[in-house]
Amino acid sequence: MNSGEKSAAARALLDNPLYHLVMDELEMVAINGCINAPLVDDETRAAFAAEVRAIRKFRGKLKFLAEEQANTDGKGAPA
Repeated sequence: MNSGEKSAAARALLDNPLYHLVMDELEMVAINGCINAPLVDDETRAAFAAEVRAIRKFRGKLKFLAEEQANTDGKGAPA
């Protein structure tokens, strides 16, 4: 899969409202798990926090891939 195909696939995912619903729900569940973990259960809280970070990192990478092609369009050398 080349860079253009990756960018197109990333844009297609970001254009799909179901993607945003699922990712929002996953993030909300992980945040709530972190908040509602027992006070003495640092391991569980850390696991939920890591899940939130992973979700946010995935969203950022997908957004970067979608914008990558848009930023390179029209910046090629003249023929």
